Amino acid sequence: MKWFERKREDSGEWTGFLEQGVKLEGRLESTGTFRLDSSMKGTLVSSETLILGEHATVEGQIDGNYVIIGGRFDGIIKAKGKIEIQTKAIVTGEIHTPCLIIEPGAVFDGRCHMLGATQAAKPITIPIRSAAAHA
Repeated sequence: MKWFERKREDSGEWTGFLEQGVKLEGRLESTGTFRLDSSMKGTLVSSETLILGEHATVEGQIDGNYVIIGGRFDGIIKAKGKIEIQTKAIVTGEIHTPCLIIEPGAVFDGRCHMLGATQAAKPITIPIRSAAAHA
């Protein structure tokens, strides 16, 4: 698998893995690196790295730091660090992140909100004067 070959960007420890064939409904929280290759409906919360493997099918919400998606996801993703959508992934819904990587072949259908890593999600107001007022 591609993510095994990469140098780990975090220093967190593995805290869990859900294998193909497992179905989960509800809320899952993890403080270290967690890999999901199963079906899930609900909320995933991760302060380190969350990996949705090629066999993952997830519907719901992700609140994370570094999120890697190799399978299917439908819902809302909020990541403080970055989101990687890998080649075979299919992602539908809404993404909020300061950094988004979409590999060739991946499918993303939805909305993406890009914010700075420390920027709060507040709208920016820019005053614009009308050209008609100066004529």
